[in-house]
Amino acid sequence: MKKIAFIFPGQGSQTVGMGKDLYERFDVAKAVFDEADKALGFSITDMCFNGPEDELRKTFNTQPAILTVSIACHRVLREHGIVPTIVAGHSLGEYSALVAAGSLSFSDAVQLVRKRGQLMQEAVPLGEGSMAAILGLARDVVVDICHKAEAEFGAVQAVNFNCPGQIVIAGKKLAVEKAAELLKAAGAKRAVMLPVSAPFHSTLMKPAAEKLAHELETINVQDALIPVVANINGQIITNGQEIKESLVEQADHPVEWEQCIAEIIKSGTTTFVEVGPGKVLSALTKKITKEIDHFNVEDMISLEKTLDYFTEVR
Repeated sequence: MKKIAFIFPGQGSQTVGMGKDLYERFDVAKAVFDEADKALGFSITDMCFNGPEDELRKTFNTQPAILTVSIACHRVLREHGIVPTIVAGHSLGEYSALVAAGSLSFSDAVQLVRKRGQLMQEAVPLGEGSMAAILGLARDVVVDICHKAEAEFGAVQAVNFNCPGQIVIAGKKLAVEKAAELLKAAGAKRAVMLPVSAPFHSTLMKPAAEKLAHELETINVQDALIPVVANINGQIITNGQEIKESLVEQADHPVEWEQCIAEIIKSGTTTFVEVGPGKVLSALTKKITKEIDHFNVEDMISLEKTLDYFTEVR
């Protein structure tokens, strides 16, 4: 029996047109988009399919849009009898994973991530925060140099431990730029400034985390029906109250994605499926392990390829 992990993408995976062919082909996918529009009070469907891109890129739109497409993909897979034995999601994607695990209702989740996006953007005014991807340096070197930069220039931390040799830093714009210079001088292959609207997962997100805690008090978070691997520590979590606490902590703490993948592999997983727009997580996972089959589902072409694989191995 194959053990299947579903992994769900976060911000940066959005594209105008995402989810459209699945919406047109499958009633279960259309139902997800319809439910999102009703819950949000505006057409996230229209924004996913038609943009404009600059609106879709705003974090309070990006988050519900990616969640909606991801859950539409998940429901199509479920309709075809493909269900995960363990789930995880990168940052925003953790909310998709929790919907897939039965811990959050989709309607609650889509409203919650819309609010999460608003709170994150309010925490740091546009243009004051920044993020950069650092390639080719060890974790301890990146963390140490960020500490030094922070002491001199203001808040900057390592916030996404994505895979060996890829770490994202975030903080005050100047501090991130100075840290990037220091990291390049220390031997980083590249330091790439990211086109994001806020310094996600840094300590600057603490006001957003505190307000998110109040939002979560009104949400019913159930025990997960299957194991969910938490961003904050790469450990399996299933208890509803612990999940709620981890979502609050996740907002202003690093994403331990490399550790999440290690935990999924330790559970005996044989196949990874990235569920939702893009292939960002598939690329990261391949850098962490070469021994596992990788697929993604975001449109009809990728769905058919994935279904063919599962038909062959059954």
